[in-house]
Amino acid sequence: MTALDTYSLRLIKLYRIRKAAFRNDMDSLLQKFDEQVSNIVEHRRTISLEGLPIFVRDDETKLFLTCLETDPVERATRGVTVGILTVLEDYVGPNSQSTVVNTAIVLEEDIILDDLPDLPTAFAYLFGLLYGLNMEFPKELKYTFEAVQHIFMELTSTCSQRIRSFKTKLLTKV
Repeated sequence: MTALDTYSLRLIKLYRIRKAAFRNDMDSLLQKFDEQVSNIVEHRRTISLEGLPIFVRDDETKLFLTCLETDPVERATRGVTVGILTVLEDYVGPNSQSTVVNTAIVLEEDIILDDLPDLPTAFAYLFGLLYGLNMEFPKELKYTFEAVQHIFMELTSTCSQRIRSFKTKLLTKV
């Protein structure tokens, strides 16, 4: 979390600078962040992680999954190799945001860890599991996990050109 906190402001600034280069996903993500008025540090961490796959051009929909609490979990986890599932409250009144009921880690279509306090914690556990179990990063999320491994965790000295470029932008342009 300390490494994420160190880079989160820079990440968000970089996302804002480059948001036109991405689909509307980055813009809606930043708009969601701008609407937050409480627990800014947690929201900053969450937006930093949710924006990372978008920025490195991985498929964020393969990593961050959502479902309603009345939906069958099997439907949400079907076909998921690696992911973080956020379960939202079913009923949301007018002009209010969905309440997170549960955050869970999915590996090989099964929930292996749930009742996690927030998305950044779930992401840290997920990365730790992948790294500790020596699992290969999913192809559609390769650069996201490589960025975490190389930039945030400083576990490797070599990385792909895409992540090297991302690190240079992160450290120099913001």
